[in-house]
Amino acid sequence: MPMRRFWFWLPALVVFRVWFSAVLPMTGDEAYFVFWGEHPAGGYYDHPPMVGWWLTGLLAISRAEWVLRLPALVLPLVLAGGGWWLVRPHGAERARMAAALILLQPVNVWNVLITTDTPVILFSMLSLLAYVAAWRSDRKTGPALARNALAGALLGLAFLGKYFAALLGIAYLVHMLFIRRDAGRWLGFSVLLLAALPAPIYNLWWNSGHCWVNILFNFMNRNKAAGFSWNNPLLFIASLLYLATPWLLFELWRRRREVAASVRDTREASAAWWLMLLPLGLFALMSLGRSVGLHWLVSFIPLFAVLAAIALPPPVLARLLKWTALFAAAQVLAIVLVAALPLQTWKNSRLYDGIVLTVRPGELLAHLQPYADDYLFAMDGYSPAATLAYNAQRPFAVFGAGSVHARQDDLITDWRAQNGRKVLILLKSAPKAEDYAPFFDRLDFDEFEVQGVRYYLVLGQGFKYDTYHERVLTRIRDRFYRIPAWLPQRGCEFCARYFPDAKAGTQAGASRDAAHRRSAQRPPPGLDYLAAKQ
Repeated sequence: MPMRRFWFWLPALVVFRVWFSAVLPMTGDEAYFVFWGEHPAGGYYDHPPMVGWWLTGLLAISRAEWVLRLPALVLPLVLAGGGWWLVRPHGAERARMAAALILLQPVNVWNVLITTDTPVILFSMLSLLAYVAAWRSDRKTGPALARNALAGALLGLAFLGKYFAALLGIAYLVHMLFIRRDAGRWLGFSVLLLAALPAPIYNLWWNSGHCWVNILFNFMNRNKAAGFSWNNPLLFIASLLYLATPWLLFELWRRRREVAASVRDTREASAAWWLMLLPLGLFALMSLGRSVGLHWLVSFIPLFAVLAAIALPPPVLARLLKWTALFAAAQVLAIVLVAALPLQTWKNSRLYDGIVLTVRPGELLAHLQPYADDYLFAMDGYSPAATLAYNAQRPFAVFGAGSVHARQDDLITDWRAQNGRKVLILLKSAPKAEDYAPFFDRLDFDEFEVQGVRYYLVLGQGFKYDTYHERVLTRIRDRFYRIPAWLPQRGCEFCARYFPDAKAGTQAGASRDAAHRRSAQRPPPGLDYLAAKQ
């Protein structure tokens, strides 16, 4: 594809992305992060707080989907600009091809979602650009040190988006230790490290006063089911092939001698190769024991295009750009066709109830309106609860134990204040009375249909906080708030709120309570159901 033809079609790609960001309903994860933004805080349960901070600012402007997704809309342009800047010393045409290849990478065609990955990808690229700028300066003082400091500060901001930004820091260390030979590299890395440290120090300080929730979730609770499965490394390989495109990876392999020469002889190719290879290699090792999400890899995928633009002959780049453009066009066409299909097309899908809840929330919420003044609204999972809370602009609590993911509601809903109140629990499957009867003085049930999907209401009156505390909150503490004794604690809001007489969240205290419960009689119905929601 000639470059002039690509620049002609670029506005069409931008228009498509703006349209898609406006018509795509807010997904469950996005709505959950909006929930963060609606409750400004120094941190949140699952991850460091950056995307929540962004959304707090964007919510002050508008709740429109395309406004909240503005960072994701702009992100590919920033990545393409970064790729252009890295390749610019090797020729203007190569630089333009690098930018075009990045803009057409699959995830940059369709991804308009505002998630925790958005700030990680942005700040990782900006940090890498500052790192290369410092290396180009190749001096011990002056601009080089300032640029290394900037690279470190940006890496710290990426870390406040998601912990795996630390992999880029490891890549910097290895690159300086084994690859670079300039005299100022160690002073530069020291400056970079010092500039990066305030962000993780802040995050650790915040965690120490908030149950160590980020640490427990990311390194302990979510990994309990980890173990080798052939599906995980195969999924990693498939994700890499899709994100970087098979034809580009094939050409890099086929012309590996030219690639190796570029990596050896040019700073930009060296940085692209090693700062991409090391994190992706660590993800590959990680995939042997657990699933590695496709979105985890996105921060490093633009560097494939940078490496190709530096190392491969222009005719090959033109051919790669043509195939990538055709693939992008196919994805755009597929998305437009799917958006045009009637909702009933998916009626036989097992996900149809969730699709209706996401696409037609207004119709569903209309059935809840008669209860809006008297009841606390709740669901049994974070994703539908967050989706409906976003669309209703009112809280939807998570009733029951929930899952290991997305437990911010633990810190927002105070179940003590609900004692004696009415609670409406919306479900996507028929409830059993015995599962909910222990928690209320009185139960009523109702059901309704939206777009061919039947939803169910549990209408509880006289909520029994003491029973819920014993049978649900205690299990939540034991499952999700077992803080190792070696972690220093400044506070734990969940444990202080519900277990003020116990040593907050310690493993020893949880073990004693668990032993006491095991010695008691088997709990009545209701507890087993709610515990199964873990």
